[in-house]
Amino acid sequence: MKKFKLFNQQVDYLLHGADYNPDQWLHSPEILAQDIELMKKANCNVVSLGIFAWAALEPFEGEFKFDWLDQVINNLASNGIKIILATPSGARPDWLAAKYPEVLRVNADRSKNLFGERHNHCYTSPVYRQKVAIINHKLAERYASNPAVIMWHVSNEYGGECHCELCQREFRTWLKNKYGDLETLNQAWWSTFWSHNYSDWENIESPAPQGMQSSHGLTLDWKRFVTQQTLDFYKNEIKPLRELNPDIPVTTNFMYRYDGLDYSKFADEVDVISWDSYPSWHSDHESDSYRGADVAFMHDYFRSLKDGKPFLLMESTPSKTNWQPVAKLKRPGMHQLSSLQAVAHGSDSVQYFQWRKGRGGFEKFHGAVVDHVGHENTRVFKDVKDLGADLKKLNKIVGTTVESEVAVIFDTENRWAINEASGPRQEKRNYVESCVKHYQAFWEKGISVDVIDQTKDFSKYKIVVAPMLYMLKDGTAERLKNFVKNGGTVVSTYWTGIVNETDLCFTGGFPGQLKDLFGIWSEELDVLYDDDRNKITFKSANELDITGEYEARVFCDLIHLQKATALAEYKSDFYAGRPALTVNNYGAGKAYYIASRNQKEFLADFYESLSKKLALKKNLDLKLPAGLTATTRTDGQNEYIFVMNFSEKKQQLNLKEEYLELLSGRKVKQLNFEAYSSFVLKN
Repeated sequence: MKKFKLFNQQVDYLLHGADYNPDQWLHSPEILAQDIELMKKANCNVVSLGIFAWAALEPFEGEFKFDWLDQVINNLASNGIKIILATPSGARPDWLAAKYPEVLRVNADRSKNLFGERHNHCYTSPVYRQKVAIINHKLAERYASNPAVIMWHVSNEYGGECHCELCQREFRTWLKNKYGDLETLNQAWWSTFWSHNYSDWENIESPAPQGMQSSHGLTLDWKRFVTQQTLDFYKNEIKPLRELNPDIPVTTNFMYRYDGLDYSKFADEVDVISWDSYPSWHSDHESDSYRGADVAFMHDYFRSLKDGKPFLLMESTPSKTNWQPVAKLKRPGMHQLSSLQAVAHGSDSVQYFQWRKGRGGFEKFHGAVVDHVGHENTRVFKDVKDLGADLKKLNKIVGTTVESEVAVIFDTENRWAINEASGPRQEKRNYVESCVKHYQAFWEKGISVDVIDQTKDFSKYKIVVAPMLYMLKDGTAERLKNFVKNGGTVVSTYWTGIVNETDLCFTGGFPGQLKDLFGIWSEELDVLYDDDRNKITFKSANELDITGEYEARVFCDLIHLQKATALAEYKSDFYAGRPALTVNNYGAGKAYYIASRNQKEFLADFYESLSKKLALKKNLDLKLPAGLTATTRTDGQNEYIFVMNFSEKKQQLNLKEEYLELLSGRKVKQLNFEAYSSFVLKN
């Protein structure tokens, strides 16, 4: 039996709660008393506390006020509500910005920010680091031994970058440590282009709109530096917390599709991954099924950061956001469905921003458990209460994981490099969306997937899918080849194997170091206009047993066969008849190359055929109707299968055997779905 421990055995149940901001209500003690009663009614057992409370904790420099926090923590603890206690560095008090202006960020255009907003601070600033260390030490000194505190919530949604002189100096030092001398740096950045050679370390500056923008090596290294500097700041934050009680785990909450940081670099430094999920359900331009696959992709990405260890859904909204272009309300059933989806993919919590709507400020119209009306007689409160009751029935799932035979490579540095490249198309390169669409083909079949970066171990998978693997990091090519030699299957696409880690093109043709793996070489990449179409046609008697034609858009790679076999060909244009899909036998395995960007129907049929050939395990051995998916969590002995309907239609599914349905407690052999509904099955 395999189970992970997230909270040092202090908690053995699913967490259900919200961000709680009592510092906004200190003038209304009756509200704070009401909050406790409402939390119990809503089946909440945890709160994230004090996330932006620095001004209330230290209203003036060196003057600390913890009495209010003592009382709040005692009240929560006495009512059985656990606490994830935050450090407040996400937004600093005004006295800190006024007395120490160096803590304020400098933008890429070298303008200096004024006091305001949040995360408007320099991660390099010694003063800011010192002040954060002091307040964090005070918090740890006072609360690190409190049994109600089960985790540290370090800062909030780290992000952004600073271009001040302090950061410029640190960046130059980082570059010196990486490259050693300027000749090596200039070669790595191809600085002879436009006479951009650097003759002195002091001449190097971060990218700027009025300065250097065309050196992609510089830009990539700056992004790496920003991640490293943020991570170093995080380590500075947690040092006093670790010193006073190393047994309390720490987390910091990550964000959906955020590309400002490489989260993989944080994985070893956080005890538990947590993230904030705010999907735009019920959109006018995409189906809820696609959005369900997209959110599942992110859940699996964050779970995979720590090799399957459960994560926490730190923030979600029980109703709507206030900042999306159109903040449509969740339709009936969607709150439970989207929350259980997180649990299905490895979360041991469902938590919200926020507990109670504030009366003012930017987020006064953001969704919350308790609305401005102030009582529990609302649809949203009932949804939250009912979900909390359901989560109590699933406590045996805590610590279990998702086991996958499939991995999709989604690599942040590769994403940076694709987005920075000047070509082959200025818009709609859509790396993330492409990864999601390949992932979706498995998700719709109820096949579990890990979402990993290219540095991870491939050996435990049957198939690794690497869409648009433009940047090959050192060692990736060899590891992919060894994986296939040993019997694995690799799938990749156009725009793969183009550059190295400093964005220098490989010589000798594309896909670079992977030419022999795929048995092809790419001569040209045709880039289509939005309304352009081509088609690919499967050859007769191909090994995938697929027939017919499929539409190709945006990218058409013009490749030559070396050792590979063509499975499909282009139908039109001057490259009609040239290979569009190939397979190459390599050792004991196979490598497939998809030369064009194809529609969903192609990916569905292609991966259906591969799934059968590889005997990939489905979470339910059934053909799932459109909109339905299934995900399994397991402890190695028991399997818990979440079957979810991401459509607005009523649906029926006949099972091959009888299961225990955990939410109802009934034995079932037929599932009757309402719109946006779900079941949790156990053999």
